Amino acid sequence: MSEITGLLKKYFGYNSFRSNQEAVIQNILDGNDTFVLMPTGGGKSICYQIPALAMEGTAVVVSPLLSLIKDQVDTLRENGIVACTLNSTQNESENRRARELCLNGTAKLLYISPERLLGELENGIFKHMRVSLFAIDEAHCISQWGHDFRPEYTKLSQIKSYFRKTPIVALTATADKITRDDIVRQLSLQNPRTFVSSFDRPNLSLKVVKGLGKKQKINSILDFIERHPRQSGIIYCLSRQNTETLAKELAEEGVSTGVYHAGLSNSEREQNQNDFLNDKERVICATVAFGMGIDKSNVRWVIHYNMPKSIECYYQEIGRAGRDGSKADTLLFYTLGDLVMLSNFAKESAQQGTNLDKLNRMQQYAESDICRRRILLSYFGEEMDHDCGNCDVCLNPPERIDGTILVQKALSAIVRTEQRVGVNLLIDILRGSRRIEIISAGYHQIKTFGVGSDLSFREWQAYLLQMLQLGYIEMAYNDGNTLKTTNMGRKVLMGETTALLAKVKLETTTAPVAGKRSRIAEAESHLSEDEQLFEQLRKLRYKFATLEDVPAYAIFTDKSLTQMVEDKPVSMVEFSNIAGVSEVKLEKYGQEFITTIRKAIGKKRAKGDTYKETLDCVHKGLGALQIAEFRKIQPVTVYSHLAYLVEKGDLTDWSRYISNDEIQAVARAAEKLGHTTELKPLHEALDGNIGFGIIRLALSILKNK
Repeated sequence: MSEITGLLKKYFGYNSFRSNQEAVIQNILDGNDTFVLMPTGGGKSICYQIPALAMEGTAVVVSPLLSLIKDQVDTLRENGIVACTLNSTQNESENRRARELCLNGTAKLLYISPERLLGELENGIFKHMRVSLFAIDEAHCISQWGHDFRPEYTKLSQIKSYFRKTPIVALTATADKITRDDIVRQLSLQNPRTFVSSFDRPNLSLKVVKGLGKKQKINSILDFIERHPRQSGIIYCLSRQNTETLAKELAEEGVSTGVYHAGLSNSEREQNQNDFLNDKERVICATVAFGMGIDKSNVRWVIHYNMPKSIECYYQEIGRAGRDGSKADTLLFYTLGDLVMLSNFAKESAQQGTNLDKLNRMQQYAESDICRRRILLSYFGEEMDHDCGNCDVCLNPPERIDGTILVQKALSAIVRTEQRVGVNLLIDILRGSRRIEIISAGYHQIKTFGVGSDLSFREWQAYLLQMLQLGYIEMAYNDGNTLKTTNMGRKVLMGETTALLAKVKLETTTAPVAGKRSRIAEAESHLSEDEQLFEQLRKLRYKFATLEDVPAYAIFTDKSLTQMVEDKPVSMVEFSNIAGVSEVKLEKYGQEFITTIRKAIGKKRAKGDTYKETLDCVHKGLGALQIAEFRKIQPVTVYSHLAYLVEKGDLTDWSRYISNDEIQAVARAAEKLGHTTELKPLHEALDGNIGFGIIRLALSILKNK
């Protein structure tokens, strides 16, 4: 295990593994099939990349998206790992080179789509190369019970027919129990060991806002973005039209926003996605088509303009925020309109029962007045014995009120309209609206007309949502989405029982005012010294990303930049201690980042710094030649530093750098020459067998003795 920890530090810049990673890696190294369920940002890739580096041959990684494959390959190459791909976007020369690297065993990882893999299995490259393992990424795509079903994945069981003894590892971030079992069965995994990591992402704040109209949503989003200056975020919408409209309205308020949906051309989608991944655009409005392959580690927030169709989708989408482990915020807008639209979609789907059930669980989450994180974890079979303290329910616990009269007013109006009205019409009746539809139907003459005029439209929406959730009313999706009373509701209406509701507290938003554009710009311009340094490092990262033609996070994540700002490393040794700084990245980028940090904090290189840097290398256990190579200085200079450190009393164990025989030889030669300390005569007296640097170190040791 010390070997794989060394690989982790060398190639990825981390000193230790996260939860379950080490056990997963060992199971793969033992040659066993493995199933890994690990949340987005939990480090799934490391689970097969480290074994790939440790084992003979080439690991084959199956991935569903070419964009995801490109990002993975680029990131691995940035870390000094030989990785390649076979796909139709490469020219023949590039594919031929990839084949050569796999056939001669140079490539440690080959990324490939499921379609391409199936084509290569029988008569392709796999017959002639040594495959160390197969990794099936986004494995939930194999199951019709999963939320991203892809038919081509269902044929991957063929792998076992050709490679019976080669370990297969299946990895996914979201899968309920039925999906997990389906993945194992369809891939024909042999006695796989299953690893399920905690689904808890404590760095993500969770917030739900109910019942906002279109204008109120936009105002709320603008306020949200204003509170998150210079941060990247995703806004998910249900429809293509919503993405276009919202992006345009945000742009008019000074928020440059990209768009991503299936209606765009391939080139437009790719360009917009790359602009977001490379920090050219901070905000992107997208449909769920903007899904897998978003490996951007510095997304600081995710907004759902509409409610998702399932908790799996919701969890996967909010999981794209805070992948680096730093604080990130999520916001979900929920309206009855979303519920009606999604219910209709579910009813028209091939798996009506399953999809309606999943939607119902999502509805329960959105309407809940208990800790939202506990609901999420419970859905994935994980228990949490305390409230999280980082969701809107925990931070602002609901106030309970006796809602019996409110429920009776709503139920009475439903009954008196013969259960033929939908939500909006019911609210208008309760509030006493005299629009034509109400007058022509005679609803203005029923006893409950106008009895709820003391509440706003949004307040009634929020209370009706609670009544639906609590089972006092139900919505007939097969009868024009009209509202019906239930047995439980009739008991409240007849006064046989009471109804306890959570008091509605409406979200307040700032109305659009002239100057919103300048307010957002102003929020971006007032930076502390540390924030200014972060921006300088971010720009330097972007420069390297542009030169290398890779996403910015492939150079360093925001978490690494944040640690640089906090620790302010001013030497190569200190910089090597930053999480995510691999050996290759230290070599390629270290000096420029250190120079930027030194300049920002006004620190010039003092004489003592160079000795300290050598001492840091000594503490890391490096030999003299290793120190010279690491610090880009001559070995004789290293020995000069070691001699100085001995005389200062900072270096007391010099056994790695000089032997006792060498010290005694120098002592005898010095004594013969009248206790001289001149290096050249001593070097000649020793017949040139001991170098100048070692002689100087020996003299310092003898002097101290």
